[in-house]
Amino acid sequence: MVTWTRLIRFVSATDGKTYNGEPIVNGAEVDVAKLFKAGSLQARIITGDDIFSDDAKIADEAVDVKELLGPLTEEQVPIIRCVGLNYMKHIQEAGRTPPPYPSIFIKPSTSVGGWGEEIPIPKLAQDDQCDYEGELTIVIGKDGKNIPEDRVHEYIAGYVTSNDVSARKWQREKAYAGGVPQFCFSKGFDKYAPLGPAIVAGPTVGDAGELRLTTKVNGELRQDTNTNDLIFNIPRIIAFISQGTTLKKGSLIMTGTPSGVGMGMSPPQYLKDGDVVEIEIEKLGTLYNTIKFE
Repeated sequence: MVTWTRLIRFVSATDGKTYNGEPIVNGAEVDVAKLFKAGSLQARIITGDDIFSDDAKIADEAVDVKELLGPLTEEQVPIIRCVGLNYMKHIQEAGRTPPPYPSIFIKPSTSVGGWGEEIPIPKLAQDDQCDYEGELTIVIGKDGKNIPEDRVHEYIAGYVTSNDVSARKWQREKAYAGGVPQFCFSKGFDKYAPLGPAIVAGPTVGDAGELRLTTKVNGELRQDTNTNDLIFNIPRIIAFISQGTTLKKGSLIMTGTPSGVGMGMSPPQYLKDGDVVEIEIEKLGTLYNTIKFE
């Protein structure tokens, strides 16, 4: 479906302009974030109006990457669909029971954030409630509706590391959320879905149901799980949510978070101003963001 194996958005050291590009990696290191931090990341510029089609052409010449950005802008993402309670161990730490079907909520496109960006935490979401959720996210590459499980791969452009940032009081506490959990508001603030460093094409990833995911806060390991702990796998998720609903090209599907979130610790360990969140998914790379209380 796509012409690239990995896609980044970056500022070129040559002319200071922003481009889409195919990062140059090797067998020893495929995490473009680590290559960038080491000062050795180069990319071949991708041209064309549609990064998800064969109109996207990859240049032969490589340029140095001056600044690594998020792979998608909010204008490229029609909507973000999210699956809640999709890792068994996370369900257990939340004190819930497994849902009979995928539990879906929505973030707006304004929640899209980039690699290395500060995540702005509004005042109403700061006190003892700001939490991280490292997640595998699916990037939809073409419009689809009523997609059968055995054809899901035709609609996946790739996968990207992400963080489903959450305000727990507004999500769960009755004094704020009322009688039922309030997911969309509590998780839908600006930049509350940072992505990066790269979208990795489906065939390059292979089986996305067998990837190690880790989350660190200020270097401390908090989450360490394999995506094989997912209750609803990727084909099931896409087939389910596309029933009667068109999945538009560029849409994101966040597949859920494993155990180890701050809310589940004893005592809870919520994010503070200046905390650095580092989420790494095998084959996809490491997402770095700093928490910034506004």
